[in-house]
Amino acid sequence: MKNNQIKVYIAMSADLIHPGHLNIINEGRKLGDVILGLLTDKAIASYKPLPYLTYEQRKSIVENIKGIKEVIPQDTLDYTDNLLKIRPNYVIHGDDWKTGPQSGTRQQVIDTLEKWGGILIEPPYTSGISSTEIKKRLKEIGTTPEIRMRRFRRLLQNKVLLRFLEAHNGLTGLIVEQTNITMDNDFREFDGVWISSLTDSIAKGRPDTGFVDLTSRLYTINQVLDVTTKPIIVDGDNGGLTEHFIFIVKTLERLGVSAIIIEDKIGLKKNSLFGNEVEQIQDSIENFCYKISEGKKAQITKDFLIIARIESLILEKGLDDALLRAQSYIKAGADAIMIHSRNTDPDEILEFCEFYSKLVEKVPLVAVPTTYSSITEERLAKAGVRIVIYANQLLRSGYPAMVKTAKSILFNQRALESESFCLSIKDTLSLIPNTMQSGH
Repeated sequence: MKNNQIKVYIAMSADLIHPGHLNIINEGRKLGDVILGLLTDKAIASYKPLPYLTYEQRKSIVENIKGIKEVIPQDTLDYTDNLLKIRPNYVIHGDDWKTGPQSGTRQQVIDTLEKWGGILIEPPYTSGISSTEIKKRLKEIGTTPEIRMRRFRRLLQNKVLLRFLEAHNGLTGLIVEQTNITMDNDFREFDGVWISSLTDSIAKGRPDTGFVDLTSRLYTINQVLDVTTKPIIVDGDNGGLTEHFIFIVKTLERLGVSAIIIEDKIGLKKNSLFGNEVEQIQDSIENFCYKISEGKKAQITKDFLIIARIESLILEKGLDDALLRAQSYIKAGADAIMIHSRNTDPDEILEFCEFYSKLVEKVPLVAVPTTYSSITEERLAKAGVRIVIYANQLLRSGYPAMVKTAKSILFNQRALESESFCLSIKDTLSLIPNTMQSGH
């Protein structure tokens, strides 16, 4: 068999091309024609963070690398479909996948190649180069408003369910940005930051009545923007007067905030979880639709999202009213719908989701399981929810921990006993990137 008849299959993300990738490609060139299976955004997002570059951008780069004959999409982490179509003589991958999240994928490749006598070649992983470390350094550099906004839409296109966690200052923003776990080869992280009106107000020692004005809210938003790269959704209460909402949209979009959620209520703000225990007035469909449409007209880019929050279930106006409002808000230009409930079980949310799924015109659905916190992400996703917001857990968990420390100091008349449930000073300093290197 001539060299140019031999097919070599190499799959990679190619988000950040480094010498390790080129070594693998060069090994393939020695054996035959290299067909590169470029993982799609959706395939990558299934097991690790969404790549910085889009599929089209990555494809444009690898098509111009010497030695690659053809670039095709690989739509899943599993190689099987592409291997069966191509039937390559060789598959090449660095030996770093023998353990860890991709070990199962490796075994599938071996089993598939056996069907026609194909061979898996595993060159040693290039030492001294880490894509993870490179990406960590890039995060420290930061991002731009445009990239941050676009990332939210890319995530919606490529992940089944997005999870957002509340932050009310720069430190909690860092927690959302950096916290991740891997369980049973499943990588989990928060996809973005929720800046809550409730927690922003409480953290400032103020009531959640809209007392904290936009200028003060922007101070918190900028703190989070400074230390994160992930998309940000801002709680906009009811958006204020339509004439004011237009300028709020322009301001947030300019900063790089990805979306704002506004609720269909008017008058002095009362927290939704009070329901009808306090006087709350729902806006008319006509007025709220006008606010949405004017907000959309005010945008400069197509990347910013206006999410309409429906309070019908909170105010016990029923499912039909909620569905009617959803359809009306979508026609007015809402990019997503948030349905809210203060029930301790998720039944009315799931009922809404069931009927919502039958609508002809739909946008992504958002849920905030604060009171019905027993529901799992899997169940929400199955019901059609695309975004889940954990709206206040960091503040609510932080407060009792701080009270515990304060009481310990009072009781013992010293700080020693509280040290066992405090972060060390060294670790505290290390929370902020480059702290140890900043002094001279």
